[in-house]
Amino acid sequence: MWEVRLAKHLKADLGTDTFDLVQVPTPEPAAGEVLVRTDYLGLSVAYLEMLRADSRLPIPPWEVGQRIGGGAVGTVVRSNSAELAVGDLVRTMAGWCEYSTGPADQYPGLDPDLFPSPVHYLSQGPTAYYGMSEVAKAGAGDVVFVSGAAGGVGSLAGQIATCRGAAKVIGSAGSQAKIDYLVDELGFDAAFDYHDGPVLDHLRELAPEGITVFFDNVGGEQFDAAVEAAAPGARFALCGALATQIGDHEDRFPEPDLTAAAAKGIAVLPFSTYHTPEQVAAWTEHFSTWLSEDRFVFPHTIVEGGLSAAPQALVSLLKGSFKGNVSVRVAS
Repeated sequence: MWEVRLAKHLKADLGTDTFDLVQVPTPEPAAGEVLVRTDYLGLSVAYLEMLRADSRLPIPPWEVGQRIGGGAVGTVVRSNSAELAVGDLVRTMAGWCEYSTGPADQYPGLDPDLFPSPVHYLSQGPTAYYGMSEVAKAGAGDVVFVSGAAGGVGSLAGQIATCRGAAKVIGSAGSQAKIDYLVDELGFDAAFDYHDGPVLDHLRELAPEGITVFFDNVGGEQFDAAVEAAAPGARFALCGALATQIGDHEDRFPEPDLTAAAAKGIAVLPFSTYHTPEQVAAWTEHFSTWLSEDRFVFPHTIVEGGLSAAPQALVSLLKGSFKGNVSVRVAS
């Protein structure tokens, strides 16, 4: 079988030479274990930090020579456990590999009939739901701004705000095609291209009453503009800072100037989502319900080409080439 390992820690722009595709023996399951075929890999912009030796994430970065990690869904192809049968759909954290093995309890079973496709289990919804519902507590009457709204988290966060009763949801993105996508397909009330003039001007035009919730995936200028355009007492859920994740360790995560935010009584709420069973269950329940009620769209791209396509897919994701969530089909 094949797996993808880290060839070198990232110090500049990400390229496919950061990864090695390595052939290794297919593992054999021991007593109580299962052999799982990886069907789909999920990709995330958070992987950018995991590729760095000086990662600022609250989990250890990947080491050179280590298999790239991350979530996936797969199928049990051999079982030495009464807990799982051949053919069962499971979640796996084994990472970028064609097959993996381990104790059955490390592979939570999934309902194959709950969603239209197994890739729905790879959405970044737990992060979006936790941040929008539990951190920002968006609800009836809120005016919500989502930065990086066409990405995997943002495209879900905006829809979650709408489902929770927000009065207006505004998104920022990097092209006219993505703006049209947010408004025409995902139901955002308005969207703008952050390249097209000062962000603050857009926010003042689209939300003259002031934004009350900001779900920030980007940081930088968009955070500063959101502070200026916020209503007193607004809640800011800080999910990421993609605009600043370049350069040296100190430059990638500059501390935001919170003086203006404090003066307006803005609650600045950085958060991390650890995909606990409770967080995943809460998202899965609401996601499946909203889909069945036709209140929600799952924005996603499936990259073909097998495991060897994963490195380039991640490079393309970080360049903004996709809309919504991105997964790689590993098994043909």
